Amino acid sequence: MQQPADSNNGCRMIRAIIFDLDGTLADTEPLHFEAFARVLRGEGIELDRAQYFSRLIGFDDRDCFATVLRESGRGVASGSLAALIARKAAVYQELIAGRDVTFPGAADFVRRCARRFPLIVATGTLRVEAELILNRAGVRELFVDIIAAEDVEHGKPAPEGFEKALGRLGFLLRLRPPLEPAECLVIEDTVAGIEAARRAGMRVLALCHSGRPEELKGAEIVRNSLAETDLDELLREFSR
Repeated sequence: MQQPADSNNGCRMIRAIIFDLDGTLADTEPLHFEAFARVLRGEGIELDRAQYFSRLIGFDDRDCFATVLRESGRGVASGSLAALIARKAAVYQELIAGRDVTFPGAADFVRRCARRFPLIVATGTLRVEAELILNRAGVRELFVDIIAAEDVEHGKPAPEGFEKALGRLGFLLRLRPPLEPAECLVIEDTVAGIEAARRAGMRVLALCHSGRPEELKGAEIVRNSLAETDLDELLREFSR
């Protein structure tokens, strides 16, 4: 696996890339909203689309349901929360079944990255859902592993998912010297994801799939999409 040359200005070079999934590689956020809305409607709660996309996007299923229930004056018992998550997972998997939901150009960008870097996914979605999407896109084998919702106690904006991704890369690849957080490039699309990556000490490229550029200012670089992102140009930007 070829590594890019280090820069002369003392900046750490990128040695690994961590991809978010929903809203970054896959155009699935509207499908997540639909699944949440269906399940919550059955509970007598109408989920507002604008509120979801402005405040809840980037949360994992547990945190999203817990927030909505709490704000609706409902109790958040672990048993009922688990049942809601299971119902939402069934609806969501039905919505994505048999569909390639990856953004145009995303799979090609992943392939270009995989020729030069180890890759891993850190996502708030369930592992079975992530596997389904990546396999359908034909890129699952390009990722060392997946850190999914069930692998963390605290979802984004907590840094736990990215910290576990770093640990998994180090454990599986035995990189020498050991991989440092600042040598990891995170590709994200939400404010919560950007905050999580920065709290983990990582570099961030944000994509304007789910928010406006001004909302993503916590990232070092913002691009419209992966289809419009040149990998070599991106690496030069991060080496400055």
